[in-house]
Amino acid sequence: MKAVIVGAGIMGLCAGYYLQQTGWEIIILEKGDLEDNCSYGNAGMIVPSHFVPLASPGIIARGFRWMLNSKSPFYIKPSFNPDLLKWGLRFIRSANQKHADAAGPFLCALNLYSRQLYEELSEQPGFNFALERKGIVMYYKTKKKEAEEIHLRETAVRLGLDVSILSRQEAQMQEPAVELDVLGAVHYRSDAHLYPKKLMQQLRQSLQNGGALFMPHCEVTGMQTGKGRIEKILTSRGDFEGDLVVITGGAWLPFLGRMADVHIPLMPGKGYSVTQFLPEKELQIPAILSEAKVAITPMNGYMRYGGTMEIAPVNDRINLNRVKGILDSIPLYFPNLKVPLPAVEDIWYGFRPCSPDGLPYLGRSKKWKNLIFSGGHAMSGLSLGPASGKIVADLANEKTTSLPIAIFDPERFS
Repeated sequence: MKAVIVGAGIMGLCAGYYLQQTGWEIIILEKGDLEDNCSYGNAGMIVPSHFVPLASPGIIARGFRWMLNSKSPFYIKPSFNPDLLKWGLRFIRSANQKHADAAGPFLCALNLYSRQLYEELSEQPGFNFALERKGIVMYYKTKKKEAEEIHLRETAVRLGLDVSILSRQEAQMQEPAVELDVLGAVHYRSDAHLYPKKLMQQLRQSLQNGGALFMPHCEVTGMQTGKGRIEKILTSRGDFEGDLVVITGGAWLPFLGRMADVHIPLMPGKGYSVTQFLPEKELQIPAILSEAKVAITPMNGYMRYGGTMEIAPVNDRINLNRVKGILDSIPLYFPNLKVPLPAVEDIWYGFRPCSPDGLPYLGRSKKWKNLIFSGGHAMSGLSLGPASGKIVADLANEKTTSLPIAIFDPERFS
């Protein structure tokens, strides 16, 4: 049995890994060079704490305020792009408490399942991607954000997560190398982190050792269908056939879906990160600066600072104001931790694939019986990779999935 996977990001590699483990022959098609997708430069966080979808209560009001600030953490670039307008209307309809309450348990369960699979994967030969279970600390500076974080903590506890509230003094005891200027923090001990570059390289190596064929610089140009199946993938490097087709493709998921006559609304959310090697002051535990929406992760001798969500069509422009917004926020929480603005060529950016309801697209196509989608995981792509990949393999092998996935139906907007 042969599986053709479109996309060599974390979703494609994890789908390939678990399919290969169950006897499938793997071909992975990638339009880039295998090193330039969003899975390499992210914060490396595994986040059961992130059970609130991007489309959530209050995001619309904050979004309008943030649009007036060029350094804001969330920005929808005004455009007459019809796809963006349709996406925006669906996003507005989804940004309510009812949706957040319905989605939260499923997102949390998917993240916990992924953490379990990461722990199992880290024990396999050939895998050592600096996985650590220290949790993640959410720091806040204002009473308003304190109330929000404490309310979220109550929900998290109901979902079975290990979470504690820290005073400023308690938080400072956990981070002796840096000075804290915060009101307090919430420590999600259920979270974890890893080094994304090592993980991606080791997944690729494992797949290659098992005989997988990687096709870089291979752009999909069309799909040939017939008899209820995807019969052939047409690409810039020839045509490919398989018993199974798995479409991942990150921010390019809508274009790939369109080739299969499947409507998948999605917009890329550009994010930036800056990585320091051997920093003078290093955090012990990964952090999220709650008001600024900035993530800081110590990883493998580095410190990575990342953030912003700029919803706009794919482009290769670096918005230095957004990068400055990330770096300027750091000393507001850690006064003796200052990160200089690096050269433009040292700034990483990637496109998070964002669905309008903040939920991934994960499951079989109803239109084509040999087509499975795995994408649209937004900021949690790395966190949800193994769980999504294992579910893809379960579906391909006609097994019952370990978790219910109806809420992630890839054709829910069709």
